[in-house]
Amino acid sequence: MTGEHSFTIVIAMKRNEHVEKIIGFYHARKRMPSYREIMRLTGFKSTNAVYKFVEKLVAANLVKKDGQSRLIPTGLMNETPVLGRVEAGFPSPAEEELVDTMSIDEYLIENREATYLLKVSGDSMIGAGIMAGDLVLVERKGDARDGEIVIAEVDHKWTMKYLRKKSGRIFLEAANEKYKPIIPKEELKIAAVVKAVIRKY
Repeated sequence: MTGEHSFTIVIAMKRNEHVEKIIGFYHARKRMPSYREIMRLTGFKSTNAVYKFVEKLVAANLVKKDGQSRLIPTGLMNETPVLGRVEAGFPSPAEEELVDTMSIDEYLIENREATYLLKVSGDSMIGAGIMAGDLVLVERKGDARDGEIVIAEVDHKWTMKYLRKKSGRIFLEAANEKYKPIIPKEELKIAAVVKAVIRKY
């Protein structure tokens, strides 16, 4: 099986309505459902049908089983272990302790249907820690609060800037003093609000 084919199978499985119910159960209960709970969630008529379905999840590397055949999410939730904290001030003794697990999607995304990624070009937002080549996670919205970083169409051109609302005026402001504030001559439309910045080192 090629890597591309395997990836396609995993995506198809994740979009399966039964899998979505299991994911919903996990997010609500913070644990994986038992075989009988899966039977109730999916409407399967027998535990044998549940067993076959679980084996498909295991084959797609979405779940695995522990020594007691209990299910553990692997690729299903895209969770990453949280191993304590790191000191950003003065050095302190390093201790690795499993504190929790975290789904990056769950941590960053509030409204999945309205969320997408954009790749950054230019240096107008470097003062906000957003560099060329970064990815920004944005949520589609038609309005934003003063001070939020937005994706906006101003006079038919797209840009990412701080939204400013002062004395009844609305304009865009860069996080780089090389750039002057952008005051719309015709119109300014907010398309999305930046929720997170992603940088790969």
